[in-house]
Amino acid sequence: MTGSIAAYKSAYLVRELIKHGAEVRVVMTEAASNFISELTLATLSRAPVVREMFPDAPSHGTWHIDLAGWGDVMIIAPASANTIAKIACGIADNALTALALALKCPLLVAPAMDVDMYGHPATQSNLELLEKRDVRIIPPESGELASGLQGEGRLADLPALIDEIGRAVGVDGDLAGKSVLVTAGPTFEDIDPVRFLGNRSTGKMGFALAAAAARRGARVTLVAGPSTIPTPAGVERIDVRSAEEMFAAVKAASSGLDVAIMAAAVADFTPVEVASHKLKKTPDTTETLTLHLQRTPDILSWLGKQNRPRVLIGFAVETKDMVDEARRKLREKNADLIVVNNPLEEGSAFAADTNKVTFVTESAVKDFERQSKARVADHILDFVVNKLAEIESSGTWV
Repeated sequence: MTGSIAAYKSAYLVRELIKHGAEVRVVMTEAASNFISELTLATLSRAPVVREMFPDAPSHGTWHIDLAGWGDVMIIAPASANTIAKIACGIADNALTALALALKCPLLVAPAMDVDMYGHPATQSNLELLEKRDVRIIPPESGELASGLQGEGRLADLPALIDEIGRAVGVDGDLAGKSVLVTAGPTFEDIDPVRFLGNRSTGKMGFALAAAAARRGARVTLVAGPSTIPTPAGVERIDVRSAEEMFAAVKAASSGLDVAIMAAAVADFTPVEVASHKLKKTPDTTETLTLHLQRTPDILSWLGKQNRPRVLIGFAVETKDMVDEARRKLREKNADLIVVNNPLEEGSAFAADTNKVTFVTESAVKDFERQSKARVADHILDFVVNKLAEIESSGTWV
């Protein structure tokens, strides 16, 4: 662990790993000791903490070589920008970086820092370099940071860290071997070369679902509308722009699916014709402009009726009559679950990092408190796991 305000979360990580039956050795930088004590970590890990590059006991002179061969996986959580830069450059000037350079097992890096430090080109370049060397980067969460700013930089949630460690050491998750298709983000329907019809979706919910499914062992294909969110680890990403392109990508990826989760905010209508040049105002232009629109493909309905996976989940944004509308869509689309949210609810807007959702099935309605989209993703995947178990125990496909 390194010097970051998120260092206190490492205590929870150590405790959780011990609960899972792991043996844990903590190596920390001098800066990390300003945020959390060696005593706390030694107590939780039930083993001495390594902080000094040159321990007092002479017999421990090659401790980093011994420890490098002992571990099944090393995770740096939190990983500061400084330590990330050192590892990328092969610098070994403290206990942690020396161990990383001698390592024989997989290395996981979980960045945690302020949004501007994380987004700095040097940090991003260092992370890309580490990924090319097969270091697994666990992307940080977005949200409120210690500085008071909002953005990417928060240490990934504990379940994400545990899942990534499990994947690194070959522990199968509850979706191991399952094929999962997720759609995310908006679609942009072009009017002319510079204008389009779109919506406020950021793709955060769909990306959270893809990341969580991959952590749980699934083979994940993510069909993403326009979005700047980084591709989650272990996910195959297909970028599209329009509803028609998303439909084509889904059809191409739909064969033999176990699960499909349609989280994208797909446009319902698209212009009948796209102007080849920018539409301009001229002296003869009238006060109004009429756009002729046509329906876009109903991707969820096509999956439900033409090429249904074992489990099919749709999303609905509703501002009134939520349950009735969700039940109607459930039947019309032949889906197993409709996840409903109201963008007018506090903390549930498209750009928010949280969501307040309601699960609607044919027989039940379940409301959830407002929580992070990562947590919502895990609730959805819990439903998927239970539904798959139900299907497999009954010996039926759907």
